[in-house]
Amino acid sequence: MELAYYSDYAVRLVNSEQPERGTDTLTSVEAVRALFGPAQHTARRATEADVTRLRAVRTRLRAIFEAAAAGDEVLAVDLLNALLMEFPVSPQISGHETRDADGRPDWHLHIADHAANATAGYTATACMGLAVHLTELGVDRLGSCQAAPCRNVYLDTSTNRSRRYCSDRCATRANVAAYRARKRQESARGRTEPEGPEGAGA
Repeated sequence: MELAYYSDYAVRLVNSEQPERGTDTLTSVEAVRALFGPAQHTARRATEADVTRLRAVRTRLRAIFEAAAAGDEVLAVDLLNALLMEFPVSPQISGHETRDADGRPDWHLHIADHAANATAGYTATACMGLAVHLTELGVDRLGSCQAAPCRNVYLDTSTNRSRRYCSDRCATRANVAAYRARKRQESARGRTEPEGPEGAGA
């Protein structure tokens, strides 16, 4: 498993809450386990305490995305480095379970799980993935959805760094809202334009 894949852990955790809508899906042990996806070995260690711990990490991860979206690269990196120091990783070379076309092990790096609890394991994984993504593609690839009131975050993998929304749904909603706003402006201008000679003589 490539380390960059782990950056999705950060996105999933941050997007478990939508502050502007007052919704939060991170409310139970089952919700914590769902965040891990296929990594069920670590997920099985989750307890009620991890709900509170992961919520605290979520706040810190959101701050990284918000700093990046605001163009403050130094702050985004500093915040991520603080988490990396607090939740270190243990990388290992793996390949015994996969083979290339010649039947040789497909060697790759993955993160070994020696964490004390589910939160530590999840956070170390998420931050390492985010660090790889950030250093390979750039801080500006960490985005926050621009379709109000959504505040979901995303990782921009577009070729021209053009992504602005977390999903097609938000992109469509924003485009429709912009279209309606233009129509309202056009209608308002039409009502305030001075009457021509015919109108003046009526």
